Amino acid sequence: MPEETIVETDTIAKIPASEYGNRIENVLKGFSQHKFDAICHRVVHGGEDFKQSTIVTEEVKASIRKYERFAPLHNPNNLIGIESAEKVFPDTLQVAVFDTAFHQTMPPSSYLYSIPYEYYEKYGIRKYGFHGMSHRYVMERAEQLLEISASKLRLLSCHIGNGVSICAIKHGKSYDTSMGLTPLAGLTMGTRSGNIDPSIISFIQDIEESSTEGVIDILNYKSGVLGISGVSGDLRDVMEAAKAGDKRCQLAIEMYTTRIHKYIGLYLARLNGVDGIIFTAGVGENSPELREMICAGFEYAGVVLDYEQNRNKHGERFISAQYSPIKVMVIPTNEELIMARDGYALLPKLRENKRTAEVVS
Repeated sequence: MPEETIVETDTIAKIPASEYGNRIENVLKGFSQHKFDAICHRVVHGGEDFKQSTIVTEEVKASIRKYERFAPLHNPNNLIGIESAEKVFPDTLQVAVFDTAFHQTMPPSSYLYSIPYEYYEKYGIRKYGFHGMSHRYVMERAEQLLEISASKLRLLSCHIGNGVSICAIKHGKSYDTSMGLTPLAGLTMGTRSGNIDPSIISFIQDIEESSTEGVIDILNYKSGVLGISGVSGDLRDVMEAAKAGDKRCQLAIEMYTTRIHKYIGLYLARLNGVDGIIFTAGVGENSPELREMICAGFEYAGVVLDYEQNRNKHGERFISAQYSPIKVMVIPTNEELIMARDGYALLPKLRENKRTAEVVS
């Protein structure tokens, strides 16, 4: 018999895939007395196949499997969740909502890498971007807060948590984003390195006598803020230690914000200025100190904070000064609402499919 597949979670706890599926099924069975019109599943990687959410079919599941090579820690788990839900709720619409879909509007100048073009043509190696549901939700809320159609807005969405990505949004569409082929690319994160010189991988591999997988594991789980600080990948712990005088924690925070500065500066240029900057996710929503550090230096571009709104208020709000040319907002993200909306929007299509099937039969 083939060896049991091992599921690796974000905390590097490893359990057999069958056991992981059983645990999900047991959770779902707790809701089996309820009737659902749809169950929506977050799927990390949809590649170029999916520009929007879709009803799950065998063909869709085959595509999710195809992109496992780009998201080996995520797509297999996402698929187990879908198939577990199909077992417990066989007559319920299953909807796949892709983290990469929002970014499928990027132009080639944003998503291509400077490697032989044939690798894109043959293998689909390109930037895909992630946190798409979050960036989409906060864009829609910014449209309402600013009372300007998204089709006229230029926005920077800063999703800052343990995972970090910045998205340049032009006229309601993703124009560029910091994460790449995988969620490892881009900014310094809690435990992820973000962009590095790719030669570092083979260098560490040689001197540590490690495999490529071992080095990628280091870059995913032992780098970033954790790797520099030596204390934690949680910004709250690192900031507390930095205030107490820990030099490496101070350095980790400086590197964290410096990398964000680089992308904000880049996207300000690519969009020829912006109307608004959005802070969202755990750190973006809850750390006034980090927001001040990130905005510092962009006064020349028109970013002027209201320190009272930034430090002493909570929830969704403007934190820029009244006459700041660029409006700065804190918008708590709501990826679940995006998923629910997309599932609801697909219900008429499901009913139409059922009517067509009845007529054919």
